[in-house]
Amino acid sequence: MTSYSLIFWTTLAANVGITYRSLSNSSPSSSATDTNSDEADDMKNAVVHKSLLVRYLSVYLLAALSDWLQGPYVYALYNAYGYEQKAIAVLFVAGFGSSMIFGSFVGGMADSGGRRKFVIIFALTYIASCITKHFKSFSFLLLGRFLGGVSTSLLFSVFDSWLIKAHAMKGLEGSFLSKSFAAASYGNYVVAILAGLVANHAAGMNDMVEFGSGETVKESPSGLIYYGGYINPFDMALVALILCGSLATALWDENYGEQSPSSESGSLNALRNAAYTVVQNEEVLLCGIISSLFEGSMYVFVFMWTPALTALTPEGDPGLPFGLIFATFMVCCMAGSSTFTLLLGKKDMKVESLAVYVLGLASFALFNVAISGSDLIAFLSMLLFELTVGLYFPSMGTMKSQIVPESQRSAIYNIFRIPLNFIVLTSLLTNLSYRQSFFCLWMHASGCIFDANET
Repeated sequence: MTSYSLIFWTTLAANVGITYRSLSNSSPSSSATDTNSDEADDMKNAVVHKSLLVRYLSVYLLAALSDWLQGPYVYALYNAYGYEQKAIAVLFVAGFGSSMIFGSFVGGMADSGGRRKFVIIFALTYIASCITKHFKSFSFLLLGRFLGGVSTSLLFSVFDSWLIKAHAMKGLEGSFLSKSFAAASYGNYVVAILAGLVANHAAGMNDMVEFGSGETVKESPSGLIYYGGYINPFDMALVALILCGSLATALWDENYGEQSPSSESGSLNALRNAAYTVVQNEEVLLCGIISSLFEGSMYVFVFMWTPALTALTPEGDPGLPFGLIFATFMVCCMAGSSTFTLLLGKKDMKVESLAVYVLGLASFALFNVAISGSDLIAFLSMLLFELTVGLYFPSMGTMKSQIVPESQRSAIYNIFRIPLNFIVLTSLLTNLSYRQSFFCLWMHASGCIFDANET
């Protein structure tokens, strides 16, 4: 019998050790040949970087919190409203389809209209999506999924774009940007664990009842507006989004994509120009392929780890501790982010070389899950994959900051998400077994290794 509790505490202890090492190595250091002027510049840049990072994380982590609060309860809410699996699948497909289609337009609009402005639009759009969860009507829920898809596209493009441009405006070199991505990635996983605990408590505080009558869904199946129960996490996300938009207004300066002489206005033109850049620039294209394949695999992994572990668990064993398993995944991601910061301190370490090793480990881990007949081996392989996820995001964030043109950054980031969403939609609409799915994920990761060697 797999001891999930022992594995959790072991990974947590390892994460604490790695994080301590990364923090002790993250302070600016100087060699014997450095001049006093260089040392003073390093210290000044470190202070500027710390201030910028605090302002960024104050907004970004609230946005991440709002997303993590909702995630575990979307399916549960639709099911509580009485919708069958087929109808729920339509709602999920609508969300990913919205992100795939409309996300490509809003990215270009953010580059020209202002990244801070579109962070505020993200907050307002996601707030509207949360409000729709109070309505049992399928039409309202479908509208909420459309709005949520657009919001997700903004979350995974505009925030990074603002951060990269803010570093450039402050004159901070690449190592500072890499540290910012690592800190944001680590904070995201901490928030994920806290959100899971808080949302679980909030969802169990009271029953979901109809507004006005106080009757449950079963007692009043024809009701329209409900509150409480599974809706509580969405209301908490709404509060986080209000704070997110407010702090973005107060703490962030506006920045834009750099306008080239040939740039044209309009979302369609921005999308066309960004697509042309992706096709014509081999490095941007390969970067996009890696991003789409790996992140698409990551989303499919989220859907498939539960049926995989359930099928591999021997009969007679107690039920799987899903919350503890999820927390262990997040701890491994945190350890990956800290490991990136630790490796960044090595002078001979290049982010591009690190990315190749990370993708190789991810491919190895996914292949092990696909062929394993043991729940323990499969789970340990999943933890290795989650470690590579923690390493991947700061690595890819740094690479994209160097490769993707600033003038089209948000638009191109959203173009990268089109094949990503297609991968997820294909997974949702097919009936592959978990082994078939993990073999597909292994092929995706293997393809990423080839592309990474070409960049």
